[in-house]
Amino acid sequence: MRKKIIGYLIASIAIVAAFIDGYVLFFKNKTEAESQTTINQASQKTSSSDTSSSSTESSSSEKSSSSSTLKDGTYTGDSTSTEWGDVQVQITISSGKISSIKVLAYPDSHQKSIMINEQVLPVYKSEALSAQSANIDQVSGATETYKGFTGSLQSAITQAES
Repeated sequence: MRKKIIGYLIASIAIVAAFIDGYVLFFKNKTEAESQTTINQASQKTSSSDTSSSSTESSSSEKSSSSSTLKDGTYTGDSTSTEWGDVQVQITISSGKISSIKVLAYPDSHQKSIMINEQVLPVYKSEALSAQSANIDQVSGATETYKGFTGSLQSAITQAES
């Protein structure tokens, strides 16, 4: 009789543990993903309002950076911290223009970050080379990488202007 009670008790504990595991697996991660999506949407709205309010500012800085020449050489931007990790870039200036951009560090602690960065960093590099500045468009879903990339890139450009 005692063995039956202990058996039922262990089986009950196993069933409760399975339900808890299922809840965490299916519902807890979904809730965190939804809250992260909400946070990203809010930061994008804030970012877009910041962009529109500073459009005059950025157009004047574009004029100043296009009128100033960059010294030839290789410049490493400051490592810019983001929520998911640091981003750092290195630029090469030839004939007063940005000729190449190399990403030295980027967030790679989560598989999702790695997948996003593998897709978005080539886009950011290409746009920065075309624009010859850190004033580039943000890719949706890669807000933190954008902040880190443009911050480090602007740091390197500032060094090249000095």
